[in-house]
Amino acid sequence: MKNHFCKSTGISLISGALLIIITMVLHPSGGSIEHIIKISKTIMIAHSLAIFSLPIILFGFYGLTICLLDKWRLSILAFIIISFGLIAAMLAALFNGLVLPYFLNQYSNRLNDNLEILKPITNFSFSINIPLDYIFIIACCIAILVYSVIVLIEDKFPKWIGFLGIFITLFAIIGGLTGFVFTSLTGFRIFTFSIAAWILSSGVHLIKHKPSK
Repeated sequence: MKNHFCKSTGISLISGALLIIITMVLHPSGGSIEHIIKISKTIMIAHSLAIFSLPIILFGFYGLTICLLDKWRLSILAFIIISFGLIAAMLAALFNGLVLPYFLNQYSNRLNDNLEILKPITNFSFSINIPLDYIFIIACCIAILVYSVIVLIEDKFPKWIGFLGIFITLFAIIGGLTGFVFTSLTGFRIFTFSIAAWILSSGVHLIKHKPSK
């Protein structure tokens, strides 16, 4: 039963990582209100896919947490942290990817008459999105760092997965200190692809993992 659990949650991690990659490939660049309305369908599809992937990823992390459970139960702490991060990601996708395009589309036929009202609302939506993105980024870094340290100490997974997680965390710290903008589309794609690579690797080895009886 435990072996089946590891496989199902490993498949969830792999599926979630692939969905993240597809989402970021589909994710269009932002722009003016006119541009957002024009590409609103693409925006809503990409963010709907992102929201759909989140519970799948969370189930996968639950399996990873059980698999890496140590005497200090630190993997549970990592799971709680990543849960907060995924909730923030869901809210960001909901506000900026579904609510905003839907709202702006209602004014597509009378855009010029309402432009002065819509611009502050659009800016406010973007302002909400940025802190939610940072909550997601920081939560992912901390959670993956905790998981990676457990991997290195407990020796349940290949050590290179632990080193990869630490490298991603160091990359994020150095990027933050040097002014790298993680909330831009390019910056967020780079970070998300690196996170997806770690999740994908963990999912593959979670499937291969043979839990102790």
